[in-house]
Amino acid sequence: MKHADLYIFDDSFSALDFKTDAALRHALQDETRDAAVLIIAQRISTILHADQIVVLKDGEVVGLGTHGELMETCEVYRAIAESQMKGGE
Repeated sequence: MKHADLYIFDDSFSALDFKTDAALRHALQDETRDAAVLIIAQRISTILHADQIVVLKDGEVVGLGTHGELMETCEVYRAIAESQMKGGE
């Protein structure tokens, strides 16, 4: 991977099993430490520890914050998270 100021991962982790997803994101931490990282994801576990999460619905921003903040303030995010947790994620 070439060093850059911005890395964009567009749903790159969704095809991975959870263990591989976590291992890859952990390995990328050192490589992307001094850069901005934008992750586009549908899996809550992929963005759980993000500094800031933007929740979109029908192309509109309906939530902005950390996982904890969104669980309290964003019905759309909370519904997605709860449905994924019930599925064992």
